Amino acid sequence: DREKKELVDVTRPYTPISTNVQVGCFDLLIKDYGENGWMSKYLCEELEVGGTVEFKHIDFNVKIPAPFKHKKIGMIAGGSGITPIIQALHALLGTGPDNQKSSTESIALLYGSRSSNDILGGEMLSSWAKDHESKFTYVDVISKELEGTGYKGETGHIDKAKIQKYFPPASEGEDVIIFVCGPPIMYKALCGPRDTKEVTGVLSELGYTSEQVFKF
Repeated sequence: DREKKELVDVTRPYTPISTNVQVGCFDLLIKDYGENGWMSKYLCEELEVGGTVEFKHIDFNVKIPAPFKHKKIGMIAGGSGITPIIQALHALLGTGPDNQKSSTESIALLYGSRSSNDILGGEMLSSWAKDHESKFTYVDVISKELEGTGYKGETGHIDKAKIQKYFPPASEGEDVIIFVCGPPIMYKALCGPRDTKEVTGVLSELGYTSEQVFKF
């Protein structure tokens, strides 16, 4: 606690963005919230090389392991919700062992951010989209872009029109699954609370069922 100048225990959930093939270490993608983020500021600015932090694994967080059986996957991410999506993309686009290869033929990602400066992992995602042009489509959706950045992509929020434009329709049944990970307001608008299997909101209106929507 910087105001009280006291040491306090802080716990935060993070999703590794590295693959299971990487043994002995793992990679994290962390947004630095500055003075508003006790843990992120410590990890990004204050933790020295050779310093230590404690991690623990929670089985509950392993929700849908690869390989994936679906031919077409739509991904919706907001803010730091991109991290489990990146981990899934590693499995979908990488060159792992044969028993880990998915049946997926096409992937589309809608990634919502407040501004282009808030995009996490953008260079990596753009590189993957370029290297896997026939399989992976990456679309940024910016809600409040600053003037003068030259951004020319999708704007506003992830909505019904953008989902219809980029995602496979619900009518394709078992061949389709939609992954959603983001802030509570995104779940509420698009698919319903993350802790309920029932699908409501925009995805429900478009005909996607609880078997076709997975909430991270």
